[in-house]
Amino acid sequence: MTFNEKYKDNVLLIKTFNFALDIINYTTELQEQKKFVIANQLLKSGTSIGANSKESQNA
Repeated sequence: MTFNEKYKDNVLLIKTFNFALDIINYTTELQEQKKFVIANQLLKSGTSIGANSKESQNA
């Protein structure tokens, strides 16, 4: 896992990072099944959770 040391003990960010990795793997499978629309939307929404969490904690 590539992760900034500053956030190594932050459970929320670790979980959202791992969730994003799972989403990326799943959307790859969906794209192989030619389900492009749902794969793209899921990729956008599923990976933004970590970014939003990180942004809110740095505010």
